[in-house]
Amino acid sequence: MTAESDPAGQAPARSAPLIERENDVLYQGDPPRGVGRVLGPEVDWGTKQIRFVEIYQSDDLLLPDECEFQKYRMIIQRVEFASRIDKDAPEKGRVLRGVVAEILGYRE
Repeated sequence: MTAESDPAGQAPARSAPLIERENDVLYQGDPPRGVGRVLGPEVDWGTKQIRFVEIYQSDDLLLPDECEFQKYRMIIQRVEFASRIDKDAPEKGRVLRGVVAEILGYRE
């Protein structure tokens, strides 16, 4: 019996295909799903932080949980302002402004 053979006659398990990701979306969960859109991201490797001018459509974003943005894994540390209703743009849902996230590493 070789290392490649399977005694049960089944093919080895394969991981799920990577989903196509949008550059302006935060992802959380397993499997990852979009939980917010971002404006004005700025990566600062000196402080290992990403700052966002705004995160909107973020009703499903769980702030204490790790999330992913582009190639980064991060956790949100600070939000300067949060609002549920924007009279000028109600489609934005929950809006977070002045957001600072700590970079934890790269997503796999």
